[in-house]
Amino acid sequence: MSIEIIYFVHGTTFDNADSKCSGWKQVNLNEQGKEQAKRLGEITNYKFDVLFTSDLIRAVDSANLAWPELEKIQDKRLRECNYGDFDGEDKSLVKYEEHIDTPFPNGESLLDVQNRIEDFIEFLRKNYDNKTIGIVAHRAPQLALEVLTKNITWEEAIKNDWRKTKEWQPGWKYVID
Repeated sequence: MSIEIIYFVHGTTFDNADSKCSGWKQVNLNEQGKEQAKRLGEITNYKFDVLFTSDLIRAVDSANLAWPELEKIQDKRLRECNYGDFDGEDKSLVKYEEHIDTPFPNGESLLDVQNRIEDFIEFLRKNYDNKTIGIVAHRAPQLALEVLTKNITWEEAIKNDWRKTKEWQPGWKYVID
């Protein structure tokens, strides 16, 4: 038995456009982000048994614009990393390599995010075995899925992050056995 996850990232936000990191800060999609989300719904043809989103508005709005007809379940475990004092600040301050096991000031570490995603995966195993799950969320939870499903290190996940390689795609597939 296995679970297939199709993972999507939210559209561009006002903070993204201004080179700021958002973390747990609530920030809206800008016009480009709204168009990206609508386009995502048009170009994907996945059939989900259930669609989860982070509870942060940028992920919720992206999912609602992409798939308005689908019911969504918000889950706080899918939130972006809490950058603490850096939430809303210049994105150059957010150096993932320095915060794998060291929390951001007054925030979380990437291992904290990994623990949240492990808990979410256990929830899926108990409730959604043999299902296809859609997720709309953020960077750190996606990298945690990379680490957990591909048996790679955080350093490898960060190095190969599509945001660095510029290899965006309309959904990433992960399998949970």
